[in-house]
Amino acid sequence: MTEAVTLLRPWWLLALPVLGLLAWRAAHRSAPLGDWVRAVEPHLMAALAARGAVRPGRRGGQVLLVLAGALLALGLAGPALERRDVAGFRNLDATILCLDLSRSVAEGGRLGEMRVLAQALAEAAGTRSVALVAYAGDAYLAATPTTDRDSLGTILFALDGATVPDRGSHPARALALARRTLAEGAVVTGDVVLVSDGGGLDDAAAREAAALAADGHRVHTVLVTDPALPPEAPRPDGAGMARLATTGGGSAGSLDAPAPVLAAISETVARHLAEGGYAVLAWRDLGRWLAGLALLPVLMLFRRSA
Repeated sequence: MTEAVTLLRPWWLLALPVLGLLAWRAAHRSAPLGDWVRAVEPHLMAALAARGAVRPGRRGGQVLLVLAGALLALGLAGPALERRDVAGFRNLDATILCLDLSRSVAEGGRLGEMRVLAQALAEAAGTRSVALVAYAGDAYLAATPTTDRDSLGTILFALDGATVPDRGSHPARALALARRTLAEGAVVTGDVVLVSDGGGLDDAAAREAAALAADGHRVHTVLVTDPALPPEAPRPDGAGMARLATTGGGSAGSLDAPAPVLAAISETVARHLAEGGYAVLAWRDLGRWLAGLALLPVLMLFRRSA
């Protein structure tokens, strides 16, 4: 089980150095009576001590308070174990691949490499379901969300320039279809990967990416470039693809360097759910029990003494 242990709220560990400083101060404090020696005149303090009315405080109480604070800080940091059944929550996490099959991409020399990358992305998704959207002038759901990688591979390698009859390039329609597919599947947090040369990117595509991010999903982009393009052909829009990934809260890569996107897709379901704000579905928080242990040193402060 990978990444089986994590801290859900690690910033609470910053309290430990402060508690350590308090513990050091308590250990090196020279006056057991605290500030009473400055508040009471020396001859009165001596008279009270002679009558047995002065009892120095126990320094152990300060140590117990520091110990209780340390346990509480560790508990609030949220040590957690990954739930064993999290991989079975397949409807919580899904991946949708949006492949650009417009003429500028499909008639280039890298369609085969696009198919191979799409298959690699599907494999990187692990046990999660993967859907396939093919688009050009319009967008179509070529494969509904499935965990059958063999059937998905068959569909992938059947795609070509004639798959989508509509001319043009409208990635906004592909992203809208991906968002609708995630909503219909009640997917809590998903990944959408746009594989394209950046043709047709506009404000509508940016709005769809922002809407996906607002729904708890991530939009990644993979730029397709073709060195064999004639000089008069439109240039791939790498900057636009990077901006779209930023808007969608995802990673940007290219057909030649897809590592950032592959790494994002291959995250464990638990880690992805935690980033999406659904940590309780993926992790068993042990912090409450650790914070509860802080009551033991506090209870010892109330013990009776002769």
